[in-house]
Amino acid sequence: MIKGEVVATLLTDELSPDTVPAVKGDPVGRSPGQLAWLRFKRDKTGVVAGIVVLFFFVVGLGAPLISLVYGKDPYTPYATTANGLLTDTGFPIKPNGGIDSQFWFGIEPHTGRDVLIVLVYGIRMSLLISLAVVLLTTVIGTMLGVIAGYVGGRTDYVIGRITDILLSIPSTLFILAFMPVAWASYQATGQEVPPWVRAASLIGLLTLFGWTRNARLLRGQVFSLREREFIEAAKVTGAGPRRIIVRELLPNLWTPILVLATLDLPAYVTAEAALSFLGVGIKDPTPDWGVMVQNGSGLISSDITYLVFPGIGMMLFVLAFNLLGDSVRDALDPKGSR
Repeated sequence: MIKGEVVATLLTDELSPDTVPAVKGDPVGRSPGQLAWLRFKRDKTGVVAGIVVLFFFVVGLGAPLISLVYGKDPYTPYATTANGLLTDTGFPIKPNGGIDSQFWFGIEPHTGRDVLIVLVYGIRMSLLISLAVVLLTTVIGTMLGVIAGYVGGRTDYVIGRITDILLSIPSTLFILAFMPVAWASYQATGQEVPPWVRAASLIGLLTLFGWTRNARLLRGQVFSLREREFIEAAKVTGAGPRRIIVRELLPNLWTPILVLATLDLPAYVTAEAALSFLGVGIKDPTPDWGVMVQNGSGLISSDITYLVFPGIGMMLFVLAFNLLGDSVRDALDPKGSR
């Protein structure tokens, strides 16, 4: 009898979960971040999209180094009528926008600048503005959304009404009307508006209208979280609102915050380019994606080459970032559905 009990005990111990060795690829013992990374790596579309997005960021942030290696800057007119590269009307003499071994993407009409290096610095400008807007809208939207959802009452009412007012205003029309007023002091003296003023104005106005969506979505998330057992347990232990928000709520909101940021960035890239295209954003000679599309659209009847490179570049970036955002969402929330 004793012998049978010993055998049964050994078999039980041998088959218990604590003693079974982990199989290769078994997610047991991995953190949520590691599991999300494994799910993301299995998504080939997301990996390819991430590589494309990383390439654009490397090109944009490394623009000065690319300019040094390429041997050209975005402001110098390398092609003129004097050196025989431009016609009397300001267009490249060579076909296809003047593409050759010296000018890989061609020559910009009238200015004679190198299209490749202008595009590289244009990517840099658009990404820097969009990143600044995403950072500000994420911080402001998260703070106000969490406070409104957790505190409730009058605080929630005030934040909610401010959100409703901003959402009711057509942001594009407001920016088109407000920008000339903001720059009136420069125009009255006949001065050109500095590029940093234009960039700061874009960042400020896009942030003003952009945080509302983040705040409203996170407010709803907090409403569902604040009644959970772990929040009640934190209150029982004497934790104050600040500790509950920082230690309990925010760690459970990183997934929607990160997904919102990945989906917002390409939207702000296209918004910044559209405003520059409409004349209330960055302006020549400052390189910018929207400015290049504006210039190319005006020359499409003579040569489509000037619109191809900025157009394809923006389309690839926005498509890749949207696919990356979908992959990140699926990796962080595998139970969700598209």
